[in-house]
Amino acid sequence: MASNHNISIVGAGVAGLCIATELVSRGIIPTIYEKQTEVGPQSCSWWAGGMLAPFCEAESAEQDVVQYGQRAATWWQQHTQSVTQTGTLVVASNRDRAELIRFAQQTDHFEKLNQEKIARLEPDLSERFSQGLFFSSEAHLSPRLALARLKHTLLSHNVPFVTKSIEPQSLQTEDLVVDCRGMSAKNDLPKLRGVKGEMLILRCPDVQFKRSIRLLHPRIPLYIVPRGEGIYMLGATMVESSEKSKPTARSIMELLSAAYSINPAFGEAEILEIGVDRRPAFHDNLPKISKQGNIIRSNGLYRHGFLLAPTLAKMVADYIELGSEPKWWQTPENGMTE
Repeated sequence: MASNHNISIVGAGVAGLCIATELVSRGIIPTIYEKQTEVGPQSCSWWAGGMLAPFCEAESAEQDVVQYGQRAATWWQQHTQSVTQTGTLVVASNRDRAELIRFAQQTDHFEKLNQEKIARLEPDLSERFSQGLFFSSEAHLSPRLALARLKHTLLSHNVPFVTKSIEPQSLQTEDLVVDCRGMSAKNDLPKLRGVKGEMLILRCPDVQFKRSIRLLHPRIPLYIVPRGEGIYMLGATMVESSEKSKPTARSIMELLSAAYSINPAFGEAEILEIGVDRRPAFHDNLPKISKQGNIIRSNGLYRHGFLLAPTLAKMVADYIELGSEPKWWQTPENGMTE
């Protein structure tokens, strides 16, 4: 494909902004349509954990998540300079030690830690956990900061942002339209499903974690991601539901209870935000790229938005610039639509 096409992107969440960034790096300037003036609480990307933890994801995710997720930290650091590479610490209570054994059997690239080594890495976990796994090469970022920096860079390259709610089909005059609307594309992608996630943002200056902490639990595994200045993202539930506006009391209580078990100081934390999102996913929880007419549909990042968006963006940009078929390519006949 020629690189001088008129290209529009509908949706300025993590997928849309990453695709735009990849296109600009190749000298292709798209127009971006987004109904919100800024990425905010209405966007799934707003409530992301921001963990760049491909090896931990091997516990439950497809191999593609592990393979391509390893590229994410480098991409985000190159484009946003917002990555904190301090690793991921995985712990479990003594009664849930079987969960830690199972996690170790399904993952790699970690170091086994005893209580002394855990306390050395995270003093605020001292004397609470006797065993853990440390994935030293993993990282995290602040999603809101990273998205803001992507947009700032795109604006500096004169990428037009149009604040408008628009259907991709209405952009008939464009050569190509990239649809990155997430669950808003459900009518055009009937096999897209929503996976509800609930999370909290807490302020707890009495706790000073330096890295992402994962607490294994048979019912609701927990992650805590530091945002700096005593602020933490705490999440997240996974419920097969298209509901995106109402958190449940049960979920919030379980998240807070798990946080308290990590460090009782979280019992005095200030709740800054309670968030609910609806993650777009296909049957295998991997993204899909398809083309219908002049519309390239790029969707299904599930809960791996910041981990897989850079690879998704590269695949879409390669297709637009070079015509190469993406690995995650799907046709209407093999799973994108009914």
